[in-house]
Amino acid sequence: MLLSAILLTAAVAAGFGWWWERGRGIASEARHREAMTRQRAQREAELGEQTQRTAALFDRMVEGLIVVDANGEIRLANRAAGALFAFTAPATGRSLLETVRHHEVAAVAARLGRESEVLGHDLRIDGAGAPRFLQINALALRDRAGAHDGAILVFHDLTRIRELEALRQEFVANVSHELRTPLSLVKSAAETLLDGGKDDPATLGRFLEIIDRHANRLTLLIDDLLLLSTLDSGRMRLQPQPVALHSAVQEVVDDFSARAKHRGTSLVNGVPLALVARADPDRLRQVLSNLVDNAIKYGRVEGRTVLSAETRPEGMVEIKIQDDGPGIPPEAQSRIFERFYRVDKARSREQGGTGLGLAIVKHVVQAHGGEVRVESSAGAGTTFCFTLPQASK
Repeated sequence: MLLSAILLTAAVAAGFGWWWERGRGIASEARHREAMTRQRAQREAELGEQTQRTAALFDRMVEGLIVVDANGEIRLANRAAGALFAFTAPATGRSLLETVRHHEVAAVAARLGRESEVLGHDLRIDGAGAPRFLQINALALRDRAGAHDGAILVFHDLTRIRELEALRQEFVANVSHELRTPLSLVKSAAETLLDGGKDDPATLGRFLEIIDRHANRLTLLIDDLLLLSTLDSGRMRLQPQPVALHSAVQEVVDDFSARAKHRGTSLVNGVPLALVARADPDRLRQVLSNLVDNAIKYGRVEGRTVLSAETRPEGMVEIKIQDDGPGIPPEAQSRIFERFYRVDKARSREQGGTGLGLAIVKHVVQAHGGEVRVESSAGAGTTFCFTLPQASK
């Protein structure tokens, strides 16, 4: 009996121990699963945050970015790419061709199945407006086994650079043309004198006047080019101070009185005596001189040019120069402040202008914090208006 009791007690103890150990194992496994679940959730949260940060970083990029998989479907596209190709980012899951609607882009992505990268591929996009120019740089993606796994395409918008390059080329061409005309006349006059014209006093005087006139024209052109270069570079330092506008306008009117009298033009200073602007006096004089000179040149013979001014909101003063000439066509008004742009090229060159006066006016006024515009209609004259800060009392 005693042995049986001992054996039974041992068996019960062993069974209890087994259940105890099993319970401990189950609890440990549950704790392990719980810890694994927490770690997985934490990793997923961290991965989600990292994905969001990456997407936000990509969306801040100036360049367009599209990532596609091996089937040509979009994994990721940033806002810049959406703006370039007129789709709503991220466009995940859509095909590249369906999204960008440009076969050349899809062809570049297809090349990356055979090539490791495509660099400097130029792309022109023609739409309803002006064409846009892009440069594509693309990189093939590979998996661990080296198989094709998609591509990354980066799009650089070169439209503004191309526009600036076109402007530079046009500017160089214009400068060359403007320099060539007076230089040719000076050279021709000098050759005539060297060939014996200098022996005739009448011929000598006439050709020396030609040389002098066109040398002055070259000097004005070079001075204007240097001034525009200074304005463009931001090296010009204005010295703003209170300027009585009536007096400043009257000085310019007096300077141009002889030229106005030659064309029978009357210059009227209608600027109120009390108006005071804050401006650099020398640069203001330059602006007024260019605009009054234009009004005399292109206004009606025996006409009338009126200078006026008034206060405007936000502490500004607006000055107007109004002539009674033939006016400026509507299609030319948006370009009138461009360098070397001329409404009537033949007449402008005959008048001896450099073609830079209104461009200088625009830059100087903007340097003061003001704006300049033109108002004109056929047969009703032209009014140039510009604003300057009003001097504080």
